[in-house]
Amino acid sequence: PRAPHSAKDLIQLPEGFELQLAATPPLVERPIVGAFDERGFLYVAESSGSNDKVEKQLREKPHSILRLEDTDGDGTYDKRVVFADRMMFPQGTMWFDGSLYVAAAPSIWKLTDTDGDGVADRREEWFQGKTLTGCANDLHGPYLGLDGWIYWCKGAFAEQTYPRPGKAPFVTRAAHIFRRRPGDTLVEPVMTGGMDNPVDVVFTPGGERIVSATFVRQPGQGRRDGLIHAVYGGVYGKAHGVTEGHKRTGELLPSMTHFGAGAPCGLARYHSAVFGQEYQNNLFTSLFNLHKVTRHVLVPRGATFETRDSDFLVSNAQDFHPTDVLEDADGSLLVIDTGGWYKLCCPTSQLAKPDVPGAIYRIRKRGAPRIEDPRGRRIDWDGLKSEMLAKLLDDDRPAVRSQTIHRLARRREEVFPSLGETLKNSNSVKARRGAVWALTRIDDVRAREMVRSALSDQNESVRQAALHSVSAWQDAEALPQLMDLLKNGSSHLRRTAAEALGRIGQKTAVAGLLAQAGTENDRVLEHALTYALIQIDDRVGTREGLQAAAATTRKAALIALDQMDSGKLSPATVTALLSSEDTLLKDSAWWIIEHHPDWGADLTGFFQRHLADDTLSLQERKDLEQRLASLATSTAIQELLAELVQGRGSKDSRLAALRSMTHAPLREMPAAWTTALARVLSEKQTDAVRGAVSAAAALPFPEKGADDLESALLRIGRDVRHQKSLRLQALAAVPKGPGSLESELFEVLMDSIEPSQSPPLRTAGSTTLGKAQLAREQLLTLADSLRRVGPQELPKLLSAFSDSGDEMVGKRLLASLRESHSLGSLHPDRLQSCLLSFPKPVRDKAQELLASLDLNTEQQKALLEKLLESCKGGDARRGQSVFNGSKAACSSCHEVGYLGGDLGPDLSRIGQIRSERDLLESMVFPSASFVRSYEPVVIETKSGEVHNGVLREDAHDEVVLVTGAETRVRLARTEIAEIRPGTVSIMPSGLDQLLSEQELGDLLAFLKETALRSR
Repeated sequence: PRAPHSAKDLIQLPEGFELQLAATPPLVERPIVGAFDERGFLYVAESSGSNDKVEKQLREKPHSILRLEDTDGDGTYDKRVVFADRMMFPQGTMWFDGSLYVAAAPSIWKLTDTDGDGVADRREEWFQGKTLTGCANDLHGPYLGLDGWIYWCKGAFAEQTYPRPGKAPFVTRAAHIFRRRPGDTLVEPVMTGGMDNPVDVVFTPGGERIVSATFVRQPGQGRRDGLIHAVYGGVYGKAHGVTEGHKRTGELLPSMTHFGAGAPCGLARYHSAVFGQEYQNNLFTSLFNLHKVTRHVLVPRGATFETRDSDFLVSNAQDFHPTDVLEDADGSLLVIDTGGWYKLCCPTSQLAKPDVPGAIYRIRKRGAPRIEDPRGRRIDWDGLKSEMLAKLLDDDRPAVRSQTIHRLARRREEVFPSLGETLKNSNSVKARRGAVWALTRIDDVRAREMVRSALSDQNESVRQAALHSVSAWQDAEALPQLMDLLKNGSSHLRRTAAEALGRIGQKTAVAGLLAQAGTENDRVLEHALTYALIQIDDRVGTREGLQAAAATTRKAALIALDQMDSGKLSPATVTALLSSEDTLLKDSAWWIIEHHPDWGADLTGFFQRHLADDTLSLQERKDLEQRLASLATSTAIQELLAELVQGRGSKDSRLAALRSMTHAPLREMPAAWTTALARVLSEKQTDAVRGAVSAAAALPFPEKGADDLESALLRIGRDVRHQKSLRLQALAAVPKGPGSLESELFEVLMDSIEPSQSPPLRTAGSTTLGKAQLAREQLLTLADSLRRVGPQELPKLLSAFSDSGDEMVGKRLLASLRESHSLGSLHPDRLQSCLLSFPKPVRDKAQELLASLDLNTEQQKALLEKLLESCKGGDARRGQSVFNGSKAACSSCHEVGYLGGDLGPDLSRIGQIRSERDLLESMVFPSASFVRSYEPVVIETKSGEVHNGVLREDAHDEVVLVTGAETRVRLARTEIAEIRPGTVSIMPSGLDQLLSEQELGDLLAFLKETALRSR
């Protein structure tokens, strides 16, 4: 059967283009990625599983590589052979030198058909990644660079180790573009990142790398995924602990293009002129989530690019998911649509999701000239003399030019005269550039010499190709020409020359690099210059830059000295710049200091002086507070903050210190702080008391030594003279709970959990009641109230009943839960654990209730269908009120536009990528699927504590787990016994029971319109 979306009226193309079905079921069912060989066979990786077994497939071998053939030349594939079976999940294919290379995590396999029967009979494990995380983002590629290196992408954040001769091994958890030469085993990182999933890499004619990637920034304002110009040594993506320890040149480098939550997959550079000159060298990106392929025109901007973006192919079918885009030799484009079966880490409906097969589409330009023999199969390749072969470097057929470069490189020194003649006398830029790339693939000193001659070519793209060649081979003989281009070339050439100089590593280049740093304020060029200084590692020469007149030179020298192995940058040198009138130098000094909490003792005087400065603006004071917090791991800074909150300094200094404590990234409150906060809580200064309560609530208490602080918090909580919000926050901060509750306090807490109260009050009240030692009558009263409380409060309140054992309490509890609108927020295991202390009659009566929580898939589907029908016709304006209101409290965790919380996924454009069914399922059954980077995990400590939440920070020495809208846990890795995937979302279930059908429909309508509202 054909895929439902293969009807052409569901796909739109620009005027003048037409669509052809190139392959449909049963020839292909679930195609993923593809690659052509020089004969025109299309190799397609295909899954043979179904959507309910995706995660299992990642760790097994049910996948195949198909070889498709168009036997009659009409553009439609009509014959298939299983080229290779029993493959892990394929995430990239590349044809090179007679073999197909396939990324099937954790390895890249080299598959060869040695006897010509169309089936690979030799399998070699070309690369061993050795890590597999289970989200299909471990490994993508490989991709053949114009320089002859093979590139691939590492995603996920699993640790990998690579040997480096003469150096310590390269150990990393970050995302990367890696590369190595085909005949070598040495792996080299090209780009580093905190993005989750770099996917596809393409190369500009001059050798620049462009990569598609997900989560290049923390979601917000509708941004997330994008395209990156992957400059050598650059660190990109969102801020993440996995990038710690990697050489940095300042702030993270910017993305080139933003897609939102588009999930970019395949990326292609269009080589041909068949679509028209305006399309040549354009990029095409397949966006899995957005059901389309986009077009991007690269426009130079300084030392990098910007893009002019437009839609090219768009489908309004929800199950159309393009995963790869390929240029065929005749100039047509192939789009691989995998269909609607894949759902892991790209959550759509998990309950009512049918297995929808995919297809392969061919896009042609109407009236375009036909290319004769597009792959050069009529050419007697082996019979051509080298001078005739070199002339094909100017051929109009991209596939012929590509094969010519490869064949010239294989002939090695035989082709030197012909390539030398081409570089010297050819009028064709394509030919001269192709000659450089052919020479780059030859390991010979004469090849290096000829490439150096191309550094003075009249065309910039030829010079750029030569620079990349010099950089790849670290050709020190090119140093004089590199220094000239560094000074006189365009921004792109100067950046590439700096890259080459850094890789060569000669100290004579340092002065020139510093001089160039003084002439530019281009972030990408600045990176290249600074990274080159770091690689050269000349401490003495680089220190000369600290005396330069230009602030940009001094900045480059500062950061390079901080990052290079032998830099030995002193705290005094950096802290002296904190009072500089030059914003660039001051900001650079802060960037360095924030990576050096060990310098805390050198900064206490500075902070004391500036916190006492009453002329500071509000923003300057906020910046100081944030920087104090970032350095709070320093004992000296901890002592300073403790002194300040106890009154050493002005009132403003005191409040600033309390706010810094609140945001300090500490796993445990220092002993000095517990004493200081307890003293503040005994005072009458309201602002200081409120700040101290906030600090106490934000930081984990030490196991011992915090009795005075706990007593002080309990006094605040029981003092009727304080505002209710402050009292509740103080009580919720006490780790062991308030103990028994007097009637007045119990009434205050009961009132706080009513649905009409604000989310912070409900959270504090339910947290406190859940930890309190309630009397029998209080438990009965609380049990009766559970039918009214919200889904975020109910699981917390259930803890209050864990040790009761009273039969009457148990029966009242069950009766109330049966009527609760928030019952769906309870996981069956959680409720069953709570009921263990009750007698058998209570546990027996609970079985029916437990069964109702454990809905099977069919029951969940039926409920969704019913709700979908009842939710039709919702009003988006009313839905916005539901989203922001206290009843559902969506905005406390989710952002739309510039407003809302950041605990859950950004919903700014969620309506663009999710259907009504998907959205409704995520609201009613939030544990059915998880958005990438928001998957729950369970962490068990060595002391037996168990925490369920979402990882917010994942550093080499600690993790931060978000466990609720206002709660988080910071754990040292040395304390952790196990980290395992969770199955329960921290978003509570039961929204369909909390909201009316009208409110649910209005909320659904609002979410569907977010794409329009946030544009």
